Amino acid sequence: MDLFETFFNVPVFIRTFPLLMSGLVVTLQIGATSIVAGLVLGLCLSLVRMYGSPWIRVPAAIYIDIFRSIPLLVLLIVVYYALPFVGIRLSPFLSATLALTLVSGAYTAEIFRAGIQAIPVGQFEASRALGLSYKDMMVDVVLPQAIKIVIPPLTNNCINVMKDTALASVVAMPDLLKQATQAQALAANPTPLIGAAIIYLAFLWPLVALVSRFENRLGRRNA
Repeated sequence: MDLFETFFNVPVFIRTFPLLMSGLVVTLQIGATSIVAGLVLGLCLSLVRMYGSPWIRVPAAIYIDIFRSIPLLVLLIVVYYALPFVGIRLSPFLSATLALTLVSGAYTAEIFRAGIQAIPVGQFEASRALGLSYKDMMVDVVLPQAIKIVIPPLTNNCINVMKDTALASVVAMPDLLKQATQAQALAANPTPLIGAAIIYLAFLWPLVALVSRFENRLGRRNA
């Protein structure tokens, strides 16, 4: 009983719950912004890497390799703490969103590229035979099929982005983890941290289950 009251003290949780909820709102704002921006960036990068001219294809490939290799925490610290030395000062929100977007865009680009390459070559040949322009071929034929293929890995990537928002606490962003850490210090009790873990689990677990359903459905279709 003493152990339960120490690690999940109900009165402490109720008292700090509003603070945790305010942190959750910030976490969702950072995550949603980074996910949308990363999807747009990743799609553009994948198309440039696959179909762009060599002088932009090579930089796109280098960008993807670099930002898939650099740890997100290192990038976040560089953006927030190092850029001011060259006159670029970003708010904690912009710093966290930028770092997450840059990394997410690189991974998303590879996901889209894999999805596009999974489309049968005959689809491209048939589009050209029908006289479709490159834009019409991509918009009407290729991308709709590719998006169905990449939904599970994209959803996994979105989950990873939402989990990585916890790193925003290192730049004093009042996200869920930061608020939980402050509440834990004020209450002198680990309950707020346990509560934050439960909140993360509550909104990420359904996404994990959704990915599993998508993968099972695609598996049955391809069987």
